[in-house]
Amino acid sequence: MRRWVKVSVAAAVVLGVGGYVAQPYVKEWALIRNACGGGLVGDAVEQLTPDGSLLGSEESRSTEGLGSYTCDVTLTGGDTDGKRFVSVAAYTRRDDQDRELMSVFTEGGFDQQAALPDGLPGFVDQYKAIRLLVPCPDLPADDEGRKRKLLVHIQMGREVLTGVPGAAHRTAVTLTHMASEKLGCGADPLKAPERLAPLNVPSDDPKRVPVARAEGTPCGWVTGAGLPSDDNWQIAVAANDTAPSGRCDLFSAADGESTRNPSRLAFVSWYGDWSNRLTVYQNKGVPRSMTATALCEGEAANYALAASQDTPRGGAAARQRMLKLFAEDEVRRRGCTDLRFHF
Repeated sequence: MRRWVKVSVAAAVVLGVGGYVAQPYVKEWALIRNACGGGLVGDAVEQLTPDGSLLGSEESRSTEGLGSYTCDVTLTGGDTDGKRFVSVAAYTRRDDQDRELMSVFTEGGFDQQAALPDGLPGFVDQYKAIRLLVPCPDLPADDEGRKRKLLVHIQMGREVLTGVPGAAHRTAVTLTHMASEKLGCGADPLKAPERLAPLNVPSDDPKRVPVARAEGTPCGWVTGAGLPSDDNWQIAVAANDTAPSGRCDLFSAADGESTRNPSRLAFVSWYGDWSNRLTVYQNKGVPRSMTATALCEGEAANYALAASQDTPRGGAAARQRMLKLFAEDEVRRRGCTDLRFHF
């Protein structure tokens, strides 16, 4: 309440004496209403802004003919003066989207990522930016007959309080809707998650749970994978059913949770023709081993497995079996076809 009480008091005073535009809280109130095409929500801004700071400035640019929109909002006051509150970049052209996604997924695609709640078609990348990809029913198909989409990149500042449950997700939803309007995309409005949670960010040591607790998640296939129970397998779930990429990381700890270097298997999925390049990375155009491909909604989907060593017991044959379980489950849940494996 601190911000809106101050706004009300300041507005009452300055309206009586004139010159209210010079009052910082009233200026911020106007900025919230107008910044990024009205894509900011007052209560979420309140929750995300560090104490002692206000929104300071906004700069945006929309180029509908080139299918791009950008908006940058900065903070003012205290140690955050001039620093980023949020930056938004949105694209409807395939070349721009491919460039953005390939800048996230390097080294064959096994970069860290974190899941957004179900219903939000995106993920949090290794740079802690939110990436959302939504259909654009109001835009014509591209030159190759593919349905057009909107990719939105939302980067919040380091000082922004993304740990406040729900605030970052609500902001991402409204900013995506704003970008869709600006670029004529016509995307159906996203719904903010009902379950309030802080923004999940990638980590080299992600939160793990026992494999049995993966039931009902996009990584639930592991519960029927027949993993040796005496290896104390655990899983980190970084996927949802609507994102253009997801990840299931398995960890073994034969000596218990205190094991310093558990074995690790990373199962990653990518959706869209852009991902074909990931499976042929440094392999002369030929799909590398331990990958799979399918067709989903008229575009390619790719799946891959990386293992820290020959785990689980059974070596290559066991890893191939688990990649099959992973890819087959993804294809079933997403309604894909033409699944093929490359071993």
